Amino acid sequence: MNPILRNVLAVLGGAVAGSIVNGGLIMISGHVIPPPGGADVTTLEGLRASIHLFEPKHFLFPFLAHALGTLAGAFLAAKLGASRHAILAGIVGGLFFIGGSANVMMLPAPMWFNIVDLVGAYFPMAWIAAKLSARPGA
Repeated sequence: MNPILRNVLAVLGGAVAGSIVNGGLIMISGHVIPPPGGADVTTLEGLRASIHLFEPKHFLFPFLAHALGTLAGAFLAAKLGASRHAILAGIVGGLFFIGGSANVMMLPAPMWFNIVDLVGAYFPMAWIAAKLSARPGA
């Protein structure tokens, strides 16, 4: 397969796989740490209206979803790519960072969470994924 095509497909596959991990963690989060009483987390409007009720524990799973989704997607992209594996992982990290930035603009989450999420969940996880996926002797 053409190496450029393989790299593009690796990034797309990583983005899809990372999104599945992210979404899966978000889906189970309410079962592990129930939302605050009276909070409607089924719609964006409901989440906006009730986010002031959230305690720090309620932000654990969103952070894990963002970080582990990025880690999984970046790892897969780096493993499947034909070359420039760290760059492919970084591209996936960048895509997830863009999503995280959009999330910051849409939801009035506490500033501490926005900072922790944007600084810790995307590029550091992409870097870790690149290191974990490195081929011996490469």
